[in-house]
Amino acid sequence: MTYAILQRLAQMLFVMFGISLLVFLIFFGTPGVDPAARIAGRNASPEVLEAVRHSFGFDQPFYVQYLTMMKKIFVTGDLTSFVNRGWKVVPAVLDTIPVTLSLVFGAAVLWVVFSLIIGVVAAAFRDRWPDKLLMILGLIGISMPVYWLGEVMNLITQSRFHDIWLFAWVPPLGYKEFGKDPEGWFLTLVIPWITLSILYIGLYGRVLRASITEALQEDYIRTARAKGLSETRILLRHALRTSLIAFVTLFGLDFGALVGGSALLTEVVFGLQGVGKLTFDALQNLDLPVIMTTVLYASFFVVLANAVVDVVYILLDPRVRTS
Repeated sequence: MTYAILQRLAQMLFVMFGISLLVFLIFFGTPGVDPAARIAGRNASPEVLEAVRHSFGFDQPFYVQYLTMMKKIFVTGDLTSFVNRGWKVVPAVLDTIPVTLSLVFGAAVLWVVFSLIIGVVAAAFRDRWPDKLLMILGLIGISMPVYWLGEVMNLITQSRFHDIWLFAWVPPLGYKEFGKDPEGWFLTLVIPWITLSILYIGLYGRVLRASITEALQEDYIRTARAKGLSETRILLRHALRTSLIAFVTLFGLDFGALVGGSALLTEVVFGLQGVGKLTFDALQNLDLPVIMTTVLYASFFVVLANAVVDVVYILLDPRVRTS
């Protein structure tokens, strides 16, 4: 087990190294790409371009530039923005991480709990009206873009019906730190949690229902029925457990991507300054240090989520332990 964990950690480091090198080469090593020209502005003279290259180290070999940037990100933490000189990138990214984590963790709890309920109930009543109703609701949830749903939620809770008792508790858009105001933190994130989770509740509920339905046709389920086990126990203890493998796979990929910045649209709609919003702003300004730092952060969470999924596989399916 220890060897497997160490092997997985080595793979994570190798993947992160490959991602960082690839992103660096895209922005710094692509023919025709000159970050100095972007920083110096239009119609900059050759003298100014040369001064900018020397100031930012663009006149050094690529491997020196790469190692210098990695050192400033992981060792010294003093990497500064190319757009806002003196603005340190690593502390700025660290400040946005709690916002994104708060958003994604809360939404993940909602979509896991409700998708499990929907998937199990739909499979238990397969081909009957509860199954059909839940699958229709799930399809509706999948079909609603998060930015549209977020704007509708804001229209209802922040504007049209904010003064009625049902939505009077909804605070203005923004984010409040948990350590300073736990109640305000919760209230500001309830609507974003619901908005972000609806898409995944519909998707995961439909996937889980299909997996359970397929599992109920397996030979070990027939054996369990022959032994006289109840349908409820067969569904929850046997079919659900093996069906969770596909569920966990999706969750690992989606959760890692959302924590890495894919929750951008939700952050923008609800005024949350998270990692996705920070990355979007950096891409607009081509602020390469910020882009590099957020990409490495995102790759870490995606790779970590996949590593956790591999461990959960072993816990869910005994067949994986012997393979």
